[in-house]
Amino acid sequence: MAAVGACFLQQLAVVALLALWCSHGAIASDPGLLQDFCVVDKMSQVRVNGFLCKDAKDVVAGDFFFSGLHMAGNTTNKQGSNVTTVNVAQIPGLNTMGVSLVHIDYAPNGLNPPHTHPRATEILTVLEGSLYVGFVTSNSENKLFTKVLNKGDVFVFPQGLVHFQFNNGTNNAVALAALSSQNPGVITVGNAVFGSKPSISDDILAKAFQVDKNIIDRIQAQF
Repeated sequence: MAAVGACFLQQLAVVALLALWCSHGAIASDPGLLQDFCVVDKMSQVRVNGFLCKDAKDVVAGDFFFSGLHMAGNTTNKQGSNVTTVNVAQIPGLNTMGVSLVHIDYAPNGLNPPHTHPRATEILTVLEGSLYVGFVTSNSENKLFTKVLNKGDVFVFPQGLVHFQFNNGTNNAVALAALSSQNPGVITVGNAVFGSKPSISDDILAKAFQVDKNIIDRIQAQF
């Protein structure tokens, strides 16, 4: 009887470990889809990891629709680029779908500055023009992978890694990218480090970047 009980406890432990592993895997990505769709209920005040579904009888075709990606974005800014996002905020029907889009316009010498997507891998294709793109691996190797892309070329940026795109041509460039999250997030390195509110101490940044504090102060003033 004792042997049977021990065997049962071992089986229970295995089941518990499998459940823990599966739950960890689920947490590592967008919430899973357990029905045809889960359109965002914008009226709900409840906050969860994702969004609550509205009643299926209230769902309309417009919940799965967005228009405007054919329109050029305004690139008259310091970076010379413009990102138009199409994620769950723009298309409520993307909730739990685990995918989104961005449309990026670049003026000549325009830059989509070094940034990361903490929740998504990105696959980008050039629609017009030419781009110099790259990403950097994590510490401590920090290896840079770069490629010049022309119209029709495709490049992948792994999840969470710092990456960029630069228009190295003389004409405007346009790219379309898909991301493996309904809400991939974006952390622009310069904005996060030098433009945080409140500011990170210039003592800390001077030590981190091994430069004089006056240089840090001048950089922070740009953000």
